Amino acid sequence: MATVKLLDYEDAPAEAKAVYDEIKASRGVEDVNNFWKAMANNPSALRTFWERMKAVMGKGELDPLTKELIYVAVSIANNCEYCIHSHTAAARSRGLSEAQYNEFLEVVGLAVNGNALVNAMKVPVDEQFKV
Repeated sequence: MATVKLLDYEDAPAEAKAVYDEIKASRGVEDVNNFWKAMANNPSALRTFWERMKAVMGKGELDPLTKELIYVAVSIANNCEYCIHSHTAAARSRGLSEAQYNEFLEVVGLAVNGNALVNAMKVPVDEQFKV
């Protein structure tokens, strides 16, 4: 259950409606998802996150599918159920196959296990790996 009210378009402040309109136009959807509806309780934060989302997830050196998979991996690490589902759906819309998703989950699981072992053993970083 949300800890804030999810603001539908008709209930949102004017500043939030402007962002909703941009999101709907940009994504070709009739309504914004619940994340944006929750963020609309603070229109300034909504605007800031939307602008950052466009900048980071937009055109760059990494392809869109890779960006979505990174977002899913971090969401798994942070146990964000909403983001895991929404960005997995976005990755699938960008061509992620079931085989790729299963392999991705294997890599995430391996990294979680490896991280836990290295942290438990307090393994010092080899000099050649230091950036």
